[in-house]
Amino acid sequence: MAPKRLSTVLPAICTVLLALAVPLLAGDPDMLQDFCVADYKSLEGPLRLNGFPCKRPENVTANDFFSDVLASPGNTGNPVGSAVTVANVEKVPGLNTLGMSMSRVDYAPWGVNPPHTHPRATEIIFVLEGSLDVGFVTTDGYLYARTVCKGELFVFPRGLVHFQKNNGGAPAVAISAFNSQLPGTQSIAVSLFGASPPVPTDVLARALQIDGGMVEAIKSKFPLKF
Repeated sequence: MAPKRLSTVLPAICTVLLALAVPLLAGDPDMLQDFCVADYKSLEGPLRLNGFPCKRPENVTANDFFSDVLASPGNTGNPVGSAVTVANVEKVPGLNTLGMSMSRVDYAPWGVNPPHTHPRATEIIFVLEGSLDVGFVTTDGYLYARTVCKGELFVFPRGLVHFQKNNGGAPAVAISAFNSQLPGTQSIAVSLFGASPPVPTDVLARALQIDGGMVEAIKSKFPLKF
């Protein structure tokens, strides 16, 4: 192949290879064995990994792949009227390296699962009981929203701000599935008003176009986590 033509083809080949690599980098890494049950005890030592080390196979039992954590309703007696119960790798060690997890969301009448994001996963939510008003906001600021009834589902793309609200006078329940063993949840309100150290009041006042006194009043409702 002539040098001139080679210089044209090589960048195209590199572009294709990078495009193919993006999906591999976007989610949890692929597993390299049948399973890799999380060994929580190993985290007590100096070893730190992106995820969890594997238990030795002879120490693995069927219970490592089992959990009843989603069987019981969460306590919705809180200001937002919802409770999220997670079944991720921190609760089910057998999920380690499998790239999936679930959660149960219970809603009091008119309860809200406030705006939040999952930085490491797309979410699909299935309504078991009741009816929800749901939506997500794109990076362009467009809101996709609709009502989702019992037996229906809705998808929240990875990393986008989304919410759910029980639109009825009776409790509601939904199950969510994620394409990550540990999707992470970042509440918008808690991140802005409950961060530790706190986000400077003048920054929030200017960003939200409100006065500092109002920012401080809102911060008082979100105790510092650390």
